Amino acid sequence: MKTILKATILSTLLTIASGAAHADAKNPKIGFSIDDLRVERWVRDRDFFSAAAEKLGAKVFVQSADASEQRQIAQIENLISRGVDVLVIVPYNATVLNNAIREAKKSNIKVISYDRLILNADIDAYISFDNAKVGEMQAESLVQLKPKGNYYLLGGAPTDNNAKMLREGQLKILQPLIDKGDIKVVGKQWVKDWSASEAMSIIENALTANNNKIDAIVASNDGTAGGAIQALASQKLSGKVVVSGQDADLAAVKRVIAGTQAMTVYKPLKLIATEAAKLAVQLVRNEKPVYNSQYDNGFKKVNTILLKPNPLTKANVNTLVDDGFYTKAQLSGN
Repeated sequence: MKTILKATILSTLLTIASGAAHADAKNPKIGFSIDDLRVERWVRDRDFFSAAAEKLGAKVFVQSADASEQRQIAQIENLISRGVDVLVIVPYNATVLNNAIREAKKSNIKVISYDRLILNADIDAYISFDNAKVGEMQAESLVQLKPKGNYYLLGGAPTDNNAKMLREGQLKILQPLIDKGDIKVVGKQWVKDWSASEAMSIIENALTANNNKIDAIVASNDGTAGGAIQALASQKLSGKVVVSGQDADLAAVKRVIAGTQAMTVYKPLKLIATEAAKLAVQLVRNEKPVYNSQYDNGFKKVNTILLKPNPLTKANVNTLVDDGFYTKAQLSGN
């Protein structure tokens, strides 16, 4: 009798465990933990992602860490306790989430790193644009305009692994010209939290230190580019010093049209958000996503989907209108 009872209890527990692992395969619950929704870029990602996930039958719970690693960890723990089936995370600090992710894995929750690679943690997948390629595009665009001269490297947040990937891509193009003596790097600095105001301060100091003799600023995103261009404007140098960027923020695209920013990199956010939603649902349903790369995050080789970015200059800015990213009125408005 006892043996039968034990077997029944064990069978029930296995059924419950199995059910928990596939609790909502038809209508998955997705926790979307975002670095900072105060940034224009992430608001767009959230909206595109939620729309795509809901079309696939999923329910999305969104949290914004507002650039706080402690808040993000607490929010991930909250999403775990709410019983989500999969976590999609845009990490604020790529190096501090391993304990939270360990808890997720204990609860059979799949984990996807979105746009930025989470380091030293057991994540299931990574989806991003090819960040090394973005860095190459930034450097190539500036080299075409200023093949020789003094360059300043304005990096992204030191907590963001993407910033390092971008720098690798930038140096792939610049290093041969540096070795040749055509380009001289007169300074380089990472920008905390990708802050525009900090970027402005860094470039103000760089201009002073170099007697305004800077020909190009390799800014790693549009926010830092905007800060750099403010510093240049105060010295009447905007448009004379070429500046890169990425994200196709509206203000940056207007600067590209005006000629104060040389280029930005357009990453179709609808594409990454839609593909990430599809990936999240596939993982919950135990389907097999199609990966095209792998990245070693320090814990394992992570299956990766890399998407193609597009360099954007004044010549092809209408791509944004054609894609429905902005309207003509938005681009021409002040």
